[in-house]
Amino acid sequence: MINVLLVGAGGFIGAVARYGVIVGVGKLIGPSFPWGVLTANIVGSLIIGMLVAIGESRHVFSTEARLFLFIGALGSFTTFSSITNDTMVLIRSSNYGAAFGNVAISILLGLAAVAIGYALTKAAS
Repeated sequence: MINVLLVGAGGFIGAVARYGVIVGVGKLIGPSFPWGVLTANIVGSLIIGMLVAIGESRHVFSTEARLFLFIGALGSFTTFSSITNDTMVLIRSSNYGAAFGNVAISILLGLAAVAIGYALTKAAS
């Protein structure tokens, strides 16, 4: 039961942080493209890469910490459900180029951010 509570508590924090990023970026840039979701996913991917590198080199994360951080907080902060929903909105509005761009950029930059976060953190260790 404690594991479920850890994931839930982390999920609450991640979801609230994600909402803040989406709203904040949306106010700065505007609603023409889902920049807030993209920002949350790239930043979250960078953080995951960094934390995985720290965990591997220093063995500092317990099972409970991993549940809270990776599945709860970062899992809800970087969920792909928002990407797919935003992409469908773009497709429904016949904005196919932006829909394809949203998927491609999210995946490619997310992968790059994980790799960069991992490499930077491993190099600093």
